[in-house]
Amino acid sequence: METIKKSINGGEFLIKETAAEDIFIFEEFSEEQKMMAQACQDFVDTEITPRIEEIDSMKNPDLVPQIFKKAGELGLLGISVPEVFGGMGMSFNTSMLIADIIGAAGSFSTTYGAHTGIGTLPILYYGTEEQKNKYLPKLATGQWAACYCLTEPDAGSDANSGKTKATLSADGKHYVLNGQKMWISNAGFADLFIVFAKIEDDKNLTAFIVEKSFGGITMNEEEKKMGIKGSSTRQVFFNDCQVPVENMLSDRQNGFKIAVNILNIGRVKLGAGVLGGVRTVTSLAIKYSTERKQFGVSINTFGAIKAKLAEMAIRTFATEALCYRAGQDIEDRINSLIAEGMQDSEAKLKGVEQFAIECAIAKVHGSEVLDYVVDQGVQVYGGMGYSADAPMERAYRDARISRIYEGTNEINRMLMVGMLLKRAMKGEVNIFEPAMAVSKELISVPSFESLDTSTLFAAEKDVLNKLKKVFLMVGGKAAMSLQDRIEDEQEVMMNLADVMIEIYAAESAILRAEKLVGLRGEESCQQQIAMAKVYLSEAAEKINIAAKEAIASFTSGDEQKVMLMGLKRFTKMDLVDTKSLRRQIADFMIEKGHYPFS
Repeated sequence: METIKKSINGGEFLIKETAAEDIFIFEEFSEEQKMMAQACQDFVDTEITPRIEEIDSMKNPDLVPQIFKKAGELGLLGISVPEVFGGMGMSFNTSMLIADIIGAAGSFSTTYGAHTGIGTLPILYYGTEEQKNKYLPKLATGQWAACYCLTEPDAGSDANSGKTKATLSADGKHYVLNGQKMWISNAGFADLFIVFAKIEDDKNLTAFIVEKSFGGITMNEEEKKMGIKGSSTRQVFFNDCQVPVENMLSDRQNGFKIAVNILNIGRVKLGAGVLGGVRTVTSLAIKYSTERKQFGVSINTFGAIKAKLAEMAIRTFATEALCYRAGQDIEDRINSLIAEGMQDSEAKLKGVEQFAIECAIAKVHGSEVLDYVVDQGVQVYGGMGYSADAPMERAYRDARISRIYEGTNEINRMLMVGMLLKRAMKGEVNIFEPAMAVSKELISVPSFESLDTSTLFAAEKDVLNKLKKVFLMVGGKAAMSLQDRIEDEQEVMMNLADVMIEIYAAESAILRAEKLVGLRGEESCQQQIAMAKVYLSEAAEKINIAAKEAIASFTSGDEQKVMLMGLKRFTKMDLVDTKSLRRQIADFMIEKGHYPFS
């Protein structure tokens, strides 16, 4: 009998220690999953990369829809859709892997993500059997394209304040939609619209499945954007659009819940969805630094360039680690819930919802690593990086949107802290008890037990445990001092979020390296060990800064002094020669000629 693994609950990484064998790492994908990834990579290499300029020009309005249909023929649009509805019915982490590979497809990655994620999943998870049977086969095969209509001119981050109205017709057979939506990806060629509107004076949104053929739908011209120029983005107007009552999606006023839960999925997949891009940019920077000669030698011989290449790889390694760790935790929880008798669609929603905090972390960390990598990529290219004839210029522009969509990074930071505090108040995550233990530790005489460092990563795990105490110390004190006002103290919320993000990323990198050593041996994992150690060293510094800012903002006097002494104690670690480790990592990549760690 197969053992169903139940992972720790979402957010519990802050109070529990995770063993390396309990996480999933990129290197563990099966041959079948690797074959699917290779088919996706071949699609990107043949259908998109050679035509990237033509796609971005949008001179041929039929080009992207044609490429989209080819993706459907290959099964790439139906990864998450069950076979009974024409899809491939593959696992959650497999869908993460495909999003990862598509991440190198520039504008098309937005087209792909909008269709397979927010365009398709609301029906898969919330639709009736009739709705699923009618629409999912068309969406899974690419016969139809989907888009998601939530954002309005006055309703961005505050999505539930939308003004689009749905009015029941006199004969009770239709809801008549009137309103305006904006920044709608895929709108220009979509056949199906997931639309959120309010019925009468309802407090919450209701979702509807709207076919283009229903009529009453008009659009502005394509938006002129900084990046992702080859993706269709339009304003959509609904003018007496008649939607059959049977096309309400889920229950009345359940739209906001649908939006939140689907965005959780979008966030973790966006974290993975940057990876194809960051690997490509890193590999291009390695290649260019080898070919570019200055002062008679390749610029990759210079320490300043090596430091950039290595740091690009280190942050990518950590993002890969945390995304696939979170993806497998979600998958394990889904399988556990199904084994307990829950319906598949409900189990998938509950599984993702349980790890909403980690989904937000993946989105924020991934999008900010992407921005860092493309920025350093431009810098490695120097003057050519600023040229539209070189690949970095497009990558730089395309990357910027990732910190905005699926909820801005600021919103996501506040969400992850807010969710953790709410779960703690409900007793779902026992944060307050460990926080009280840390506060007692602050006023006790510190013990100086010798640490056995004979085991690989023993010292690093000790550092991680102390960094978790930083969050418990600062977060616990903030919750106690600020109470109901904490959500108004957005700067403190974002400080706490940064501590959470760096703990999760650093721990994921250490656990990934440790698991690889178990699989391959220490000698063959020297670069991964180095990357994990450098990342942890940097994370400790970032956590120190974020925690200090928070402490300064809501404490004073002796209380502040005690917390600062605690912070110094909990962020203390042996000095790491990051320069030498970065050079070691860079030399390895330069020898390989590309990003070689996945």
